[in-house]
Amino acid sequence: MSNRHPLSQSSYIFIICCIAALGGFLFGFDSGVINGTVDGLQAAFDSDSAGTGFNVASMLLGCAIGAFFAGRLADRFGRRTLLIVAAIFFLISAWGSGISGSSMEFVIYRVLGGMAVGAASVMTPAYISEVAPAAYRGRLATIQQVAIISGLFVAFLSNYVLAQVSGSAMTELWLGFATWRWMFWIELLPATVFLVALLFIPESPRYLISSGRHHDARRVLGLVMPEHQVGTKLDEISATLAQDHKPRLSDVLNRATGKVHGIVWVGIGLAVFQQLVGINVVFYYGAVLWQSVGFSEGDALLINVISGAVSIGACLVAIALIDKIGRKPLLWTGSVGMAITLVCMAYAFSTASMVGGSLRLSDDMGTVALLAANAYVFFFNVSWGPVMWVMLGEMFPNQMRGSGLAIAGLFQWLANFAITMTFPIMLASIGLAGAYGLYAFCAVVSVFFVLRFVNETRGKELEAMAYE
Repeated sequence: MSNRHPLSQSSYIFIICCIAALGGFLFGFDSGVINGTVDGLQAAFDSDSAGTGFNVASMLLGCAIGAFFAGRLADRFGRRTLLIVAAIFFLISAWGSGISGSSMEFVIYRVLGGMAVGAASVMTPAYISEVAPAAYRGRLATIQQVAIISGLFVAFLSNYVLAQVSGSAMTELWLGFATWRWMFWIELLPATVFLVALLFIPESPRYLISSGRHHDARRVLGLVMPEHQVGTKLDEISATLAQDHKPRLSDVLNRATGKVHGIVWVGIGLAVFQQLVGINVVFYYGAVLWQSVGFSEGDALLINVISGAVSIGACLVAIALIDKIGRKPLLWTGSVGMAITLVCMAYAFSTASMVGGSLRLSDDMGTVALLAANAYVFFFNVSWGPVMWVMLGEMFPNQMRGSGLAIAGLFQWLANFAITMTFPIMLASIGLAGAYGLYAFCAVVSVFFVLRFVNETRGKELEAMAYE
């Protein structure tokens, strides 16, 4: 029987990559939905600023756990299998977060959701990179970032619409439940679609080969590449895998020296710098940030929607450029742009004055802050947003891709947790200007990191990726 799918190969590859990228959509939605619920959580659970910070950041602990163990477990059970588990966790978390009656119960469900986000964050780019042809792998892998930002945008938009319908996040909406609870329950719809769609995509051929399932791998490769190339690709993939053992965590170590391979340190650097520029402060605390300098709740939520739209536009630009000019130029250009816009934001916030016990920006500085914030979001999403995930999915050799992603993903989410948890503290101590000044400094350092340590991967086959 023929391996061929009735769709053209390019269409089939695009569809299965989009299905995998639904994990990115839920990653974005689950990350962004918290943005509009902060006031509701604070009122419902009577939490102080530190407690609210932990309620927001608790998901990120689950993300770190999910990213690390998904990367490892995927080498044992498969990329698709771990995405299915993530979809189930998304469903449980969405329901539980909305029904929670206490801060502790809420944190438990958010950690479960975080595990799903962490798993999706590393498995989606791994899966896409392992089924996509090298010539347009970057564009297909960037679909994940479009999905992430689309998820954020839909979360912001649904939060805004629900708050407009009810009056505020704390007001009762339907069936006697507060609006902020419905903000979480909206996620049940895309999570169900993701779970069902995953049942119709194949497993990664590189995982199948590492598991000794060569017949299944040949069938899947026949779906995503010309038949006459399948045999050669099977041999190339097999040659990059250790013959004495399946992929394992210790593969990140150089057998001769016992030291961690250099490529792993580069992956960690990429993962951490993506967070040190402070992007998730905008995603998680955007509504709080704008309200703190005088905008109403409705205006603050609308600004989030605008930022989400800018992000999607930036990702489309990244798709157009990533396989033409490469990953490295996008990274350092984005770092420069973020450094400049963060300095502008820090300056604008430094001019805020106290009015009635709260900060207020002048009309001119408010305009500067808004323009700089959206330019910053654009630079991030045309560079570090998609490119970091693209590179993590493709830069590691086949033998250590799962382990490399596990470690880099762990560090990415730990850095995310640290930035998210410390922002309310910095807001109360050094203020918005100081916080954004720190993020600007990290953006400057990231320019030199990219120029010195990051190697270009554009157009390279996964079997050509080196250990150092």
